[in-house]
Amino acid sequence: SSGSYKIPFKLDFDQFEDEYPETEDQRFYGFKQLSLGNNFSDDSYLREKVTADIFREFGVAAAHTAFYEVYVDYGEGLEYFGLYTMVETVEDTVIEEQFSDDSGNLYKPEGAGATFAEGSFKEVSFDKETNQEEDDYSDIQAVFDALHADNRLTDPEAWRAGLESVFDVDIFLRWLAVNTTVQNWDTYGVMNHNYYLYTDPETDLVTWIPWDNNMALTDSVGHGETLSFSMAEVTEQWPLIRYIMDDPVYQAQYEANLAEFLETTFVPEELAQTYVYYHDLIADSVLKETSKATTLSSVNAFENSAQDLIDHTNARYQAVLEYLSK
Repeated sequence: SSGSYKIPFKLDFDQFEDEYPETEDQRFYGFKQLSLGNNFSDDSYLREKVTADIFREFGVAAAHTAFYEVYVDYGEGLEYFGLYTMVETVEDTVIEEQFSDDSGNLYKPEGAGATFAEGSFKEVSFDKETNQEEDDYSDIQAVFDALHADNRLTDPEAWRAGLESVFDVDIFLRWLAVNTTVQNWDTYGVMNHNYYLYTDPETDLVTWIPWDNNMALTDSVGHGETLSFSMAEVTEQWPLIRYIMDDPVYQAQYEANLAEFLETTFVPEELAQTYVYYHDLIADSVLKETSKATTLSSVNAFENSAQDLIDHTNARYQAVLEYLSK
């Protein structure tokens, strides 16, 4: 609708194996699927990549990414469709490479049930990406039951034990610390999508996996509101945040994660070097995009984007320190 041919798309190399048996289990350099992100609304083209790298460095499973120039022939010869960010799909190599067992249930939540609000569970909100032939959502239902258990306020220790028996709270709290620090309005807590849930067979715990990070590492100007560090504004519409932050034990763990994140991963000087390195790496590929196939708002916006990321990182680093000091 914007007039650009540079749209995101996904490749699935054995999608039609039933009709064409010769493509059964076909792979492209080991990949069953590849997702190509067009870096929409990101004049740096770096947020998807750098944010995913930050999550993994801090111990949260996230897709690997890489930059690719994409050419398409739709009947008039090869045309340059611009620089894309190739992203591992979670149902393919992410759970295969970052978990010891990839046979568990994987869900891509979206819709009312994806908020985890009380009484909102619906199977349609938890699209199964694996084991689709098994009509079993008991693992997700168990998280709902534990989260909304009657003993949450009367016996917090028992409530925590019940929740931790079905949900990887440690990983969620690490995700929450990273997501709040970098800022991302287009995910849980503001929007009811852009995450996966994987029931890890090794632990039997439903585990959080972030997805679609092109709206991260920026403030919320022109978009939705991002979360404050205290989460005071978060309502029971988002109980995974509200109930966990209302628990003093979990709140202390979240704040310890913030401090660890600054010390080990969110280091402004190191991230500044990362931004400049990748900016220089992709500059030629970005600047040769045409108006027919680009998501840039302007060339000037791209040229200033590395510094914008550096300024944002410095500001968020100081904001964490200020929050923790109080």
